[in-house]
Amino acid sequence: MTNPDAIDFIKPTTDGTCEPNPFVVLREELVSALFLYWSTASRVLGGSGIRLLDPGLEFFSLENNFFSALFLYSYYRADISKPRRILYAAVNQCLRGMVTGCDNILDNEYKRTLETDLPWQGTRFRSILDIMVSDRVLFEILLKSCETDGLPYDRIAVASAVSLRALARSGAQEAAEEGGGAGSRLVPQEVLRSVHHSKTGELFQAPWAVPAVIEGLGETTVGPIRQALYSIGIGCQIMDDMVDLLEDVREGRQNYVASLIYHDSSRDDWARLEGKLAFDIGPEEERDMLFEFPSARLAAAKAARNFLEEGTTALFGKRHSYLVQPTVSFLARRIRADRYLTDREG
Repeated sequence: MTNPDAIDFIKPTTDGTCEPNPFVVLREELVSALFLYWSTASRVLGGSGIRLLDPGLEFFSLENNFFSALFLYSYYRADISKPRRILYAAVNQCLRGMVTGCDNILDNEYKRTLETDLPWQGTRFRSILDIMVSDRVLFEILLKSCETDGLPYDRIAVASAVSLRALARSGAQEAAEEGGGAGSRLVPQEVLRSVHHSKTGELFQAPWAVPAVIEGLGETTVGPIRQALYSIGIGCQIMDDMVDLLEDVREGRQNYVASLIYHDSSRDDWARLEGKLAFDIGPEEERDMLFEFPSARLAAAKAARNFLEEGTTALFGKRHSYLVQPTVSFLARRIRADRYLTDREG
């Protein structure tokens, strides 16, 4: 059976030849970066009584690390050297471990970063361990780069600090909603400007916090790439909002689609949405629910596509423009929002 999330690595060109997809090359670098993270984590845990298990092939797959691959591509696009690209991709895996661990604790779930011999019942500690280990791996691989690459220690210290600040802004937004809920339902554009800007847009720019310091690249190089990643992040967050509509309303979180229904649809639509909170809705009914609000769905779908196409077009440029639509389609499938991005009414 074909994996519905599989990525096509070869794209035929108009003259009948095959142009290698850049992710063929970058996949090898991604595997090297993930191995660097995992092997360093194994050393960090040595003697702790907790054993790191074999991660399995899926840990290294491009499908399961596609966002990391996009960030890696952004370094490639900026002409950063291969060894540094691998270093920064490993740093990003550390940031990913910290973000995933925090999300797990806030959402009372466990999406794994590390595979250990800890009992699965202890999911909170698993998440805490992922955060602690990822933080220590980050320091170790940056310090190691001082020895192997001749980077000055003071620049590493600055890079470590800016990586924390990049994540903290997103975390602060999560904390605001965790503590007080959505409060008043913001208008849709304000959700993007005030909530998703920090929650996801800046989070997608965080992978450039460390390279910007170490490489010393100017804003003319970094700025357009960071903006492209920002747009991709906002597009992905809108798709997340489509998938998580009922859960976000139930939990009192700001949600772009909920704001479209509240502000741009009829009062009856909002009352109908709130009415569903009182019932135990099955997964299939919940997946289909957004089609009951066609105006909001179509507006959200248009906004998501616009952000994703704008971001991927800017990121890939003319040379790899053929990757735009496949990437948008893959991200929509990965987030499980592809069914909502159609133009049909229901």
